[in-house]
Amino acid sequence: MNAHHPACCSPLDTHNPLPNALAGAHLISTCFDPTLLAEDDFARCEIAPVRGVAKRQAEYLAGRLCAREALRRVTGQASVPAVGEDRAPQWPLGVVGSITHGDNWAAALVARREQWRALGLDVERLLPAERAQRLQGEILTAAELQRLSGLDDETRAARISLTFSLKESLFKALYPLTLTRFYFHDAELLGIDHDSARLRLLIDLHPDWRTGIELDGQFVLFDNKVLSLVAVAA
Repeated sequence: MNAHHPACCSPLDTHNPLPNALAGAHLISTCFDPTLLAEDDFARCEIAPVRGVAKRQAEYLAGRLCAREALRRVTGQASVPAVGEDRAPQWPLGVVGSITHGDNWAAALVARREQWRALGLDVERLLPAERAQRLQGEILTAAELQRLSGLDDETRAARISLTFSLKESLFKALYPLTLTRFYFHDAELLGIDHDSARLRLLIDLHPDWRTGIELDGQFVLFDNKVLSLVAVAA
């Protein structure tokens, strides 16, 4: 395995902050600083480079480093997921995974397909109240907006941030199974209970994934961020 670890990334962390660990799955994370990205980091890490500004390059490198270590722990092979034509990570045969990055933090979650059909992991920085107010109509359905009535500005912003993250996780979980893109108003958050959530599809994506199907999610708040996960059991 490549021994080089770039200065732009903190040591890989095996701690899983989510409330309920998935059987057989490994979550690896790191913090990254784009200002510390070196010109030869991709080459020294033996990871194919990606185009973009320093932030894009650093978050991509951090996510792939996490994915490589998670794959090593699950399969014994420290491979790096390639990027497909649809920009989704291409996982090895028999493996499912998800990569996320945001607010200078990146993580990857990997498991064997025999245990989990799909994984969707997403991290988001909590939206400030004013920005959450501006974006709520793009993220929430009319029913979801109605459920926010009566909440104070801070709680409302946190719920909008959580809904955004959970819908991103839902997309990451279901897209590999359906190969159909869908958007924020095509699913709804039915409710949350402490650190768990229930979501429902509002459109048909595939013969196996039709309007009305409900899925469970989980989430955790930490360091002014929300991390969410939607996992589909095998």
